[in-house]
Amino acid sequence: MPLFPAPQTADTLRAQHGERYPWLVLLVMALGIISAVLCTTSFAVAIPAMMQRYGIGQEQAQWTMTGFMAAMAVGMLPAPWLLERIGFRKLFLGSSALLLASSLAGALGASWMGFSGIVVVRILQGVAAGVMQPLGTLAVMRLFQPHEQGRASGILGFGIVLAPAVAPSLGGMLLDMFSWSAIFWLGVPTGVAALWLAARWLPLPREITRRSFDWIGVLLLTGATLAMIEGISSLQHSGLLAPGTLLLSAAAVILLGLFVLHARRIEHPIIRLELFQQARFSMSVVVFFAYGFGIYASSYLIPVFMLQALHYSATAAGTALVPSGIVLALVIPVAGRMADKYSPLLVTAIGLALFFASSVMLAVFATYISYSEIVVATIVGRFGLGMILPALSVAALRTLQPAQMSQASVVTSYARQLGGVLGIAMAAVFVAWREMAYQGQPDGVAHAYGDGFLLVAGMYLVALLAAWFMRGGRKPAC
Repeated sequence: MPLFPAPQTADTLRAQHGERYPWLVLLVMALGIISAVLCTTSFAVAIPAMMQRYGIGQEQAQWTMTGFMAAMAVGMLPAPWLLERIGFRKLFLGSSALLLASSLAGALGASWMGFSGIVVVRILQGVAAGVMQPLGTLAVMRLFQPHEQGRASGILGFGIVLAPAVAPSLGGMLLDMFSWSAIFWLGVPTGVAALWLAARWLPLPREITRRSFDWIGVLLLTGATLAMIEGISSLQHSGLLAPGTLLLSAAAVILLGLFVLHARRIEHPIIRLELFQQARFSMSVVVFFAYGFGIYASSYLIPVFMLQALHYSATAAGTALVPSGIVLALVIPVAGRMADKYSPLLVTAIGLALFFASSVMLAVFATYISYSEIVVATIVGRFGLGMILPALSVAALRTLQPAQMSQASVVTSYARQLGGVLGIAMAAVFVAWREMAYQGQPDGVAHAYGDGFLLVAGMYLVALLAAWFMRGGRKPAC
């Protein structure tokens, strides 16, 4: 049996593997996306060691996270066009190879490359992860019958959310045993497996569609995203009313406005504005944004809070998130079934309220919270997050026409990732600002992180309000 057999058609592969073939492809998707998720969530525990290695502040160090997240958000945008242009197989193989190569570059080159080189590696990882992100859902919709899609989505989601549960713990162990650069090795084993299995099991495309790419739209959205992130980051070193901050804020608004004008003029924009004519979908985008903000900001804040304010080891800080991550993985498939039985908006609202309560608990007790209390608070929060995502997807997409589904999925994924980018950036800058305000006070660092958790809680109040306005949408589209 050859190590890399010649690519075959979907019909040939189905004939060879029978009924298990869709599940084999789902395994490939899960391994690839897990590699991407591991690259995302494991790096937070390396932030303090990396700050010491390069002599930088938190407002600079967070670019290793926000650069990844921004690249991931932007990388999602061309995925539908690339699928039409080169097909599912080449797109997955290419993005997996880029993710693996950039991870190896970080692991092997961290000893000699500067901080800017680390940021470049993280950006390349983010681009690969972003392109890969929508492919799992697409595989479920293409390969499985309607009565199997819920089960397949639940299995895929279980693996994807379990990865960030164990990533901080594994990352902390690697850091304590070796050095911070060992974090880059975390996604390599699953990445190698995904690449090898994809070469064997992913089929040749049935057809190739050649359509012009909306380069202008992508550039405008990329520029707006980077301007927003850098504008938030500049608050730490420049201030709210500094010319640079105001210029970046104005640039973000202008670029977004130009994209709206551009999208109205061309036939195939990267994002169709007609989607936002429905109030329910528009409000759901706000909730998706808040979801990303909360899960990534808290995943960033909690380990660094335990390292810098409570002085736990990297292994202990990472391990604190493991129980809550397991809960998140277990709740997601159950929440999907609940959304079929009960109002998905009600399920979403309960999840938002639980995560709000978790953030408030971490904020109020930040100066004297115990390890077990942190674990309990994160379990409550992750239970809420697990209820939100599948129910929110149903509530957001059920009023849309079938032809709008793929575009809407990209928009909601982009909103979630953009929320994650800005959540990490805002959390890092906000905590650094509050540390300066509490400088010299007892438990000042813990107070600063407590204020950071209140910031996350405030975002979820906004999300609850947006979820309220999602009520009263049209009936599901036929």
